[in-house]
Amino acid sequence: MEILRPALVNINGRIYRKNQVQEESYEEEEEEEDYPCSGAAAEPCLDEPCDAYDIEQTDRGFRCAIDVPSVLYKYIIGKKGETRKRLETETKTSISIPKQGVEGQIVITGAHRAAVTSAVTRVEVLIDSFRRKQPFTHFLSFALNHPQVQQGFLRFREQVLERCGQDAGVDESIFQNPAKLHLTIGTLALLNEQEVTRASELLQQCQDVIRDITEAKPLPVEVRGIEYMNDDPSMVDVLYAKVRVQDGSDKLQQIADRLVECFSAAGLMERERERVKIHGTIMNTLFRKDPSAEDRGASARPSAKEREAFNAKNILQMFGEVYFGAFELNSVQISQRFSTDSTGYYSSAGCVTFS
Repeated sequence: MEILRPALVNINGRIYRKNQVQEESYEEEEEEEDYPCSGAAAEPCLDEPCDAYDIEQTDRGFRCAIDVPSVLYKYIIGKKGETRKRLETETKTSISIPKQGVEGQIVITGAHRAAVTSAVTRVEVLIDSFRRKQPFTHFLSFALNHPQVQQGFLRFREQVLERCGQDAGVDESIFQNPAKLHLTIGTLALLNEQEVTRASELLQQCQDVIRDITEAKPLPVEVRGIEYMNDDPSMVDVLYAKVRVQDGSDKLQQIADRLVECFSAAGLMERERERVKIHGTIMNTLFRKDPSAEDRGASARPSAKEREAFNAKNILQMFGEVYFGAFELNSVQISQRFSTDSTGYYSSAGCVTFS
């Protein structure tokens, strides 16, 4: 990290500098007892004011309650409670944390508003830092598992195995499950039911924007052609199907970009690039060891030791413009990772339609 250009963190609309620190390894600890509220006087703290939360005045000073998923409590507590003790000492506040596994609020109290504000800001920075390291649980998706597309995909798989099955790394295990063909718009780490509900409500709020783009009609789309994203077709990890709107418009791109813009502004998604890459995974070497694996994209690729690439030269040459099918796309949903519904697709935690 460059000292003159430190990383910036967006927390609830406020921008903070992210200082480089030596991170501790966190192990499961026995639950720490909540510390009693300290009545000691505190000097005003110099952290930037935090206006994202209501800090209320009480008979004993000031109080602020923060909604935090229980899986993140241990990062505020720290090893043997050291992180919480340090925060309490440095800000002259008391930080009350629910027991592990119990969803609730972290409550910060102190004699001075500035002290509570400082503690809230520091807790928020810690939460944001460790939230980014949680594996994603859900993703925004367009389903591509229309029967016609599934049939086209099965034909493609059969022909590839027949004509290219001797190529390095090519075998049946790396093909996508046809019932789960989809476009990934962006990934989400929703760490409790409250966050799942919040994401679902946010998607519902996007419905009018989506319908303005689609003119309240389904989008006729075509799945045709394949592509890869690295620079060596003989060493490919993921092969994608191309998806386009049949009228040649960029409506699908507009919807994807607006959704990412909305979810990233709400702090539920990281925006990895200016525009969403519209593609559907059809072959993925992650499936070789785990058929339920999901490819997060360029930002989270496993090391070369964890996956065996395949030679896609002949596949690209023979099937570069392969036709999978066409259908009317009429919804976007929040799909739950590692799940299956009655149709074979991912279980949905929220859905809106285009028409």
